[in-house]
Amino acid sequence: MEKIRGILIGRMQPVHNGHMQVIDKILDEVDEIIIGIGSAQLSHELKDPFTAGERIVMISQALAERGVDSSRYYIIPMQDINFNAIWVSHVKMLTPPFSIVYSGNPLVKQLFQEESFEVRQPPLYDRLHLSGSEVRRRILAGENWQELVPNATIELLDEINGVERLKNLSQKEVSDI
Repeated sequence: MEKIRGILIGRMQPVHNGHMQVIDKILDEVDEIIIGIGSAQLSHELKDPFTAGERIVMISQALAERGVDSSRYYIIPMQDINFNAIWVSHVKMLTPPFSIVYSGNPLVKQLFQEESFEVRQPPLYDRLHLSGSEVRRRILAGENWQELVPNATIELLDEINGVERLKNLSQKEVSDI
C-alpha cells in the first residue's frame, strides 16, 4: 500500500509547543511527515537566531520525547530561493515524494495549488502565545518562555547558550545607534 506523505515547512525559530501540536495532528492524517526547516541558511539574526542544525536537534529530540517513531518523519533543511515560480520544484528536489501540503502561508498555498497539490490548513493552537516571535520576545524580556516550548528546545538553548545569543543579537552596535 502506498504511503501517504505530508509536508510541513516552517522556520521553527525556535521549535515550540504549537509546532509539536500541529505535527501531532498531521501524523493523525498521514503515514509520514516531511518537516522542512525553512530559511535554513539564516542564523544569528534577531528574527532567525538558530542554525538549521540546531533546529533539527530541537525537532528530532522533541519528537523523540513524544515517542514518535523516527520512521514516520524526515527533517530536511531548506534554503530560501527568492524565485517563487520554481520554489515548488526546489522543494520537490529536496524531499521524498509527498501528496499533501500543510501550510497557513497564503503564498505557499498558492504555489503548491498551482502545481496541483492538495493543500490543507494546519490547525493553529493558541497562536497568540505559541509563536516563535512570542518565545523570542519572552526570552529577551526575561519572562517565562520555557512553558511555550518542549524540553528539547530548553535543553538545546542551554547547550548553545541560546538565551545569551539572542540577548547579544538584540543589542544594536554603537555604530548603529
